[in-house]
Amino acid sequence: MLAVRILEPVSGLFIPWKYIVEVDDDTAERHRLNYWKGNYIRINKDMEEINWEDKLADKNTEEAWSTFKHLLQSSVQQNVPVKKGNMKLQKNPWITRSTKRKLQKRDKAWMKYRTFPTEANFNEYKYLRNKANKKVKDDQASYRKRILKSFKGKPKRFYGYMQKLRTVKDKVARLTAANGELTETDEEAAQTLENCFSNVFVQEVLLQVPTETECMEEQQHEGHALKIEINENVVRKKLLTLKEDKAQGPDDIHPAVLRNCADAIAKPLSIIFCKSLHEGALPQDWKLASVCPIFKKGDRSDAGNYRPVSLTSVPCKVLESIIKDAMTSHLEENGFYDNCQHGFVKGRSTLTNLLETVEAWTRLLEEGFGIDVVYLDYRKAFDTVPHQRLMKKIRGLGLSEEVTDWIKEFLHDRKMKVCVRGSCSEWIDVLSGVPQGSVLGPLLFLIFVQDLPDWIKNSIKMFADDTKIWAKIACLEDAESLQQDLERLVQWSEQWLLKFNPSKCKVMHIGHNLSTSYTLRDGIHTAALESTDKEKDLGIHITRDLKSEEQCVQSTKKARSVLGMVKRHFKVIDKEDFLLLYKTYIRPHLEYCVQVWSPHLKKDIECLERIQRKATKLVKGLKRKSYEERLKVLKLHSLQQRRLRGDLIETYKILTGRERVDSQLFFQLATDSHNLRGHSLKLFLPRCSTTARRTFFCTRVVNHWNSLPHHVIEAPSVNAFKNRLDKYWSDMGV
Repeated sequence: MLAVRILEPVSGLFIPWKYIVEVDDDTAERHRLNYWKGNYIRINKDMEEINWEDKLADKNTEEAWSTFKHLLQSSVQQNVPVKKGNMKLQKNPWITRSTKRKLQKRDKAWMKYRTFPTEANFNEYKYLRNKANKKVKDDQASYRKRILKSFKGKPKRFYGYMQKLRTVKDKVARLTAANGELTETDEEAAQTLENCFSNVFVQEVLLQVPTETECMEEQQHEGHALKIEINENVVRKKLLTLKEDKAQGPDDIHPAVLRNCADAIAKPLSIIFCKSLHEGALPQDWKLASVCPIFKKGDRSDAGNYRPVSLTSVPCKVLESIIKDAMTSHLEENGFYDNCQHGFVKGRSTLTNLLETVEAWTRLLEEGFGIDVVYLDYRKAFDTVPHQRLMKKIRGLGLSEEVTDWIKEFLHDRKMKVCVRGSCSEWIDVLSGVPQGSVLGPLLFLIFVQDLPDWIKNSIKMFADDTKIWAKIACLEDAESLQQDLERLVQWSEQWLLKFNPSKCKVMHIGHNLSTSYTLRDGIHTAALESTDKEKDLGIHITRDLKSEEQCVQSTKKARSVLGMVKRHFKVIDKEDFLLLYKTYIRPHLEYCVQVWSPHLKKDIECLERIQRKATKLVKGLKRKSYEERLKVLKLHSLQQRRLRGDLIETYKILTGRERVDSQLFFQLATDSHNLRGHSLKLFLPRCSTTARRTFFCTRVVNHWNSLPHHVIEAPSVNAFKNRLDKYWSDMGV
């Protein structure tokens, strides 16, 4: 942003006022390396010529890293070219040279006509104009097609391109500073955000030294303590999995260099990683983070409505990934993960969280009970995890002293700065929290909150920091147990310094009209929880009647917005381009976690189908065909058919153990001999008296699942099941 002070003359007086000009960072010229055109053969050769064992033998971790970094960056500077300006500055990049020549001929014909305005000269100009305009349109269509083809297998590039086409940009706006005035420059905005992010850090009192008994308990784990082996092959495999389009960290080591030179640099990095792990030390570069503010929702001028995402050292992330894999395997072997936690756990997701939740709710409604659900909200959860208390929990996991010391050093003495459009704030100390954007951060947070379910007696479901608890309600006295759970959670919060935000905690009353109310204490103050009729739960709109109408409206609203954007920017769309745009950018809005909220009312079904009906008309040559004909030409199914397909796929995953949930929560295998004809996984269909239970996933899918043939059910993998199901439906004419 640029602030320009202008003096405006009014009746002989000059009135000063400021005009804020926001410069688009996409058009700003930057001095950057073009890693896509690097001479990696030469860089590999330079790295292979170095005897790394002798070069790094007598150095500690910091010195070994500095030596490696200097040698690698020297070779990169020599073999990776600098970008010549910014290609985004080019106007109409789709116009080819031949088209430019035609445009020049058109312009000359126009000048000739202006000089000698005869009918012959005008006809000549008109002919050249039409020819040039047609060529421009052809070039533009060809350019769009090449762009879309380049997105195949690269979703990040696709979404980035589509994001640039949006009229409203998700960028940092002018922010309200501490003095109440709006920021005028990017430096002020970065400093304001940094002050906001740093204000949430937790200052914890020193914990007591572990007692002798606690030390003996920790030593008992040493026989089964986790030990991590790092060698050249392990590092090479990790380097080859890096994505080249990811951003580099403050150390300026780009992932494209690490991946393309994996064979040559796996050796020195394995040496440095071993030194770091054995010494319990990290280079200072690995403790730095460039924070990118991501807008969440609300007022854009409020710095509190931005989430800090850290860009950290990519080589450090490689080591984090090795440590995380070993820790995850160790924790799974020891039964660490609780059934309540679904975030960052293999085999669990937002879908499994919501399925288990709504399954429990519909079952209680079927039994005649009401439900009170409390949605809890932490105050900056990931940024306020106290390091000493986190380390106390980590020490009880049976990890080796080497790994524990490394994690302690990983959290200690970290620094960050906030960057806004190339302008950065000052470096400050990170006093608490786990870095958002790091590899180990999510796992460390799960370790910190893992004991939370042990403090309550009612039901709980978690997805990282998204937590909800509920209790069945038959009378007013039943609400007391839920209130007691809230009081115990406050005790946990005070003990572990992870505070709740009472103003954002909500309660939803489902299936009853009793006047139950709940309070949550924040320090010395007690706040009554706000009652709500609808809440957005992990991206799904849940209402107190558990109907899907609200979710249908919101998902179609999003899809319609994207469809309009595609229609504006892609004037002519052929079949291939449409399928890429529709399947990747539009249809996911209509099918996110649809197994949880699949509609059964005709008006809701038609509400969703209307979007696909309208979208298929964009394809060139299909507008006048019927909807069924368009689907047949595009080889698409109706959304209702796809929802059934999604139900069957999820059922297959649950029954075959590919989802990390208990299948008996959802399904009961049929035992009646009269119903066992067909496949061996036939399900029992229970009687249901409530619409919510009868139309929920675990009930509505049973008859469709039981009707499938044996060869489809016995598929060896999920992809095989999908292919066999599609083939079966095709043979049946579905």
